[in-house]
Amino acid sequence: MPNKPEQNLASVVGAETYAVWINMLNELVPQGRTHRLAPLVAGMLHYALALAIAKKKHDEESSTASAVQSLLYAAEVSDPSEVENYLREMVKQLFRDAKVNYNRTNAHGKKYSILESTCEEFVNWYNMPWE
Repeated sequence: MPNKPEQNLASVVGAETYAVWINMLNELVPQGRTHRLAPLVAGMLHYALALAIAKKKHDEESSTASAVQSLLYAAEVSDPSEVENYLREMVKQLFRDAKVNYNRTNAHGKKYSILESTCEEFVNWYNMPWE
């Protein structure tokens, strides 16, 4: 069975942008609140999606194809758990590179994840519940 191609956001957004994201997360995640961090990371993913759409037109067979395809597939589904299936490895790598943890525990001992919240924000990015 062939190895799965690497899923890397840096290959989509570029090394400079990715480095800025890593610095941001390294600074913000340790004391940040999940309900504020999840939209931030979802915004990063939507930016990567916009670039992925443009790259798909030009680089069908490039090394970015795996990350590009995952972003495009994630944009097509409406279930956050399905989105997580497509984006999990890229987001985990982003947090690893930033040297911060995406898993958390609340004051009552319940475990939760910035990754899961990010996927919910990604799916609901264009929703306006007040309308």
